[in-house]
Amino acid sequence: MKYGFVLPRGDARTAAEYAREAETAGWDGFFVWESVWGPNPWVLLSAAAMATERIRLGTMLTPLPSRQPWQLASETATLDQLSNGRLILSVGLGALDTGWAEFGLETDRKIRAELLDEGLDILTGLWRGQPFSYDRKHYKIRPVKFPFVPEPPVQQPRIPIWVVGAWPFMKSMRRTLQYDGLLPAVKENGKWTENTPEYIRTMKAWIAENRTSDAPFDIVVEGLTPGDNPVKAAGIVGAWAEAGATWWIEALWDQPPMEEVLKRIRQGPPMLAT
Repeated sequence: MKYGFVLPRGDARTAAEYAREAETAGWDGFFVWESVWGPNPWVLLSAAAMATERIRLGTMLTPLPSRQPWQLASETATLDQLSNGRLILSVGLGALDTGWAEFGLETDRKIRAELLDEGLDILTGLWRGQPFSYDRKHYKIRPVKFPFVPEPPVQQPRIPIWVVGAWPFMKSMRRTLQYDGLLPAVKENGKWTENTPEYIRTMKAWIAENRTSDAPFDIVVEGLTPGDNPVKAAGIVGAWAEAGATWWIEALWDQPPMEEVLKRIRQGPPMLAT
């Protein structure tokens, strides 16, 4: 099990400071959120990269259907170079309440899923380098002749991509199998429901049965643990690890005061007993 911390808010200076604190405290990953409109995550992560040496860096998560995939390919390749190969990219359809309708973006779920699939194709294609062309429903790209394109990412064959998979929807789940990790969401009786270790156990079994690659594959879960009670914290993450999760993301989405966020970072990850 690896342990990440997602910054609930803050600017680039905050990201740099808190990422440095997270690395010192033993966290494995430091993540920032991305919405349609808000602090630029790639500026925040660039600041964090300059302040750290070991910790993995990433978004939690990037709403790819709202982005121009070629721009995202440039940003991610550049950041992977800057961080010497420490980037993780998390992607999904995105939350509509972050400004999709207000900015005139596509809100239809089916079309957003198409944009997600095509965006992933373009990202991975551009990371491989030029010449690259693409001709599908939403995007058409001819090979770029302009010589000043980003160097390929440090990480090969690609920057790790974690993709939201909605259980038990097979089209969504099969999308995740093409990449490097699952961000699980669960819908039951027509309603989004809370994830549990039992669901993770079921999803892990399905992944083992349907995935053809033997490359590493992460199952990423998030939640809260008490930093002042290591035994209780270990018990919480232990249940998820036993079910098959490989990353725990500490997520303080209730927006506590920043001094409380920093305190939790300094308390360190909810390590399993060894």
